Amino acid sequence: MRIFTGSFFNRIFKYLLSLTLISVILYGGFISADDDVNKYTSVGNIGLTVTNFGTIGHGFTLWPGQPSCEYPKGSQIEHLFDGGIWVGGYKNGVVRVTTGAIDASSANRGEGFEYTNAAGQTISQKSSLVTSPFYSTTAISHQDFICEYTDTATTIGGQVIVNHVPMGLKIIQSSYCWNYPYADFFVIMRYRIVNIGYRGDNSRIDSLNVGMWTDLVVRNTQVTRPGGSSFYTKGGNGWDSLYNMAYEFDATGDIGFTNSYIGVKFLGSTPYGRTLLDTLPTGRNFVTWQFRNTVDPTYFAPQFDQDGQLLGRYSKMKGFFTGGVKVNPVILSQIKQPSNRSVLVAGGPYESLNYLDTLEVVFGIVCAKKSGNDPQQWDSTYQRAELRSHADWCQKAYNGEDKNGNGRLDPGEDINGNNILDRYLLPSPPNSPTTRIVNENRTVSVYWSANAERSIDPISLSKDFEGYRIYRTNAGADIDPSKSLLTSFVLNGDFDSINNIGNNTGFGYIKLAQPKTFDGDTNHYWYKFDYNNQLNGWQYVYALTAYDKGDSANDLESLESSLLANSYRIIPGTPSTEDEATPIGIYPNPYYGNAAWDGQQERERKLYFFNLPEQAEITVYSVAGDVVDKFSHDAKSYNGSDIQWFKTFGDGTQILAGGEHAWDLISKNDQAIATGLYLFTVKNLKTGFIKKGKFLVIK
Repeated sequence: MRIFTGSFFNRIFKYLLSLTLISVILYGGFISADDDVNKYTSVGNIGLTVTNFGTIGHGFTLWPGQPSCEYPKGSQIEHLFDGGIWVGGYKNGVVRVTTGAIDASSANRGEGFEYTNAAGQTISQKSSLVTSPFYSTTAISHQDFICEYTDTATTIGGQVIVNHVPMGLKIIQSSYCWNYPYADFFVIMRYRIVNIGYRGDNSRIDSLNVGMWTDLVVRNTQVTRPGGSSFYTKGGNGWDSLYNMAYEFDATGDIGFTNSYIGVKFLGSTPYGRTLLDTLPTGRNFVTWQFRNTVDPTYFAPQFDQDGQLLGRYSKMKGFFTGGVKVNPVILSQIKQPSNRSVLVAGGPYESLNYLDTLEVVFGIVCAKKSGNDPQQWDSTYQRAELRSHADWCQKAYNGEDKNGNGRLDPGEDINGNNILDRYLLPSPPNSPTTRIVNENRTVSVYWSANAERSIDPISLSKDFEGYRIYRTNAGADIDPSKSLLTSFVLNGDFDSINNIGNNTGFGYIKLAQPKTFDGDTNHYWYKFDYNNQLNGWQYVYALTAYDKGDSANDLESLESSLLANSYRIIPGTPSTEDEATPIGIYPNPYYGNAAWDGQQERERKLYFFNLPEQAEITVYSVAGDVVDKFSHDAKSYNGSDIQWFKTFGDGTQILAGGEHAWDLISKNDQAIATGLYLFTVKNLKTGFIKKGKFLVIK
């Protein structure tokens, strides 16, 4: 019997720590000792890399081990090469612009990558989830990443940052994300910009513009690996003025395997100071250009901070046209055609920023699937229906108590009565049920506690629990490159209270007469749902949610806890056994090439040894007695990550039954084995007892 418990995303964090050394190697020597490149959002349905030097994404230097901006999680559909914060303005009458990233790879932190961090200023993490190891009462979201950096250094790792003239800025960067199903499709990037002066010059900065530069790319990297200029030339772009949001879609790259949008949205800004910044920005500016283009009169890439009226970065941030949103309608039509473009969304100008005063500017990274059944390479308002809905929720999350979005706390908006405009407030579904999974031969049992029933909604301040839903993916859903495994859930059970709300099923089918307990676990599990006749060796994802009654006073429908936050990748199979009389075998046997669960590549094959002891040494031989491969099995730690199949179709959290071990049919000499009869031995490392068997491979 193999038992698994705990949060899906908490377990991922241990994997992240192992990436640190890899990233230092990939980013090369031109890097600060405390650059933190290994943090990405693992709560919610977007995997967005954030750093402590003003960039988002990683330019695919950490692919495939770490997402750049993957949506949905587990799909390998990426949406961002790189991005970064831009701040520009006049200091002592001269234009200065500091950029977090420009049209170049972040693997070479040179010109244009101008923010640096001090020793020890890595990214810290907080969570409002009480089950998280990062739980904090001061957390804003389910996963906060916080860091700070400045533009005052002129070198990185001993190398000069070319053409960088510091403005004297400190940026306090925070990113927020949630696992609620109505809010797991956006990440909020909050930038608090402080004028800290530079080398004794404490003068104010006038006419500020603040922008988010991004090099968006929407491709399914499971279908097309990142690399080569043609990989980046397939995106179509647009600007949705109603939502202050630039966006990109796959116009011709992996059609049929992407079907998604990414949006970059200006959410708002707040001045913090004594006498400055009395006005909100007069424009929400959108500008796009061809990546590194220096010839096209419209789509040229800026090369300097300021050079004439159009060529500089500051002028790009201001936009080309006056009044409102500064966008040319002709450009909006042209940019839907596939190409490789940079996108800049900016707010400004702000009046001025005095010494030690702060301006806060907030952007949203929003993802969505295309709506309707029109051709996926098209782009229309109808196809953007889900993107707009997701952008609306992102704006609501930022607005918090500011229900009408006017930047003030109006009568009736102060929910908690503290006389402060609180942002980043969302209605909350019940807490995810504390869950325990028992994985056995052809059977998976899901146990959970009653903790969700005690949840209190932060908006209505009431206990509004209504019921539970349990889901599972079907066998084979993991090998369809057009769908994310975590978007393939099928509802298997819906149980709610008997109170004239919902189906009124009651909980008799799942409620235990006495709570189930497990050794070393203090939780009491009051509910159980059994899955019988599961197919051994196939990967399923099981998920359990809780939902509430809804809130008619706030015009909210019933809210459900996150599928992703309480989902478990389980491969049913035989438990480990020390019984010497129990035979050890292999399935499928015979193994035929391209078994039903195999991927498209030679290394994405697998078969399973079953009925293994807890600790074993497995040796595969040819009929001539030559050793083909040898490997060890440990039931307590093995999860299949030693073979390519689980690297492609798993995520490092998959759980195999303790008596099973997957093998990829690759020899110890790193060659695919041929058709033929093979022998194997399994040595019990505890007792020394050896069992033997054979299997046939037909390709």
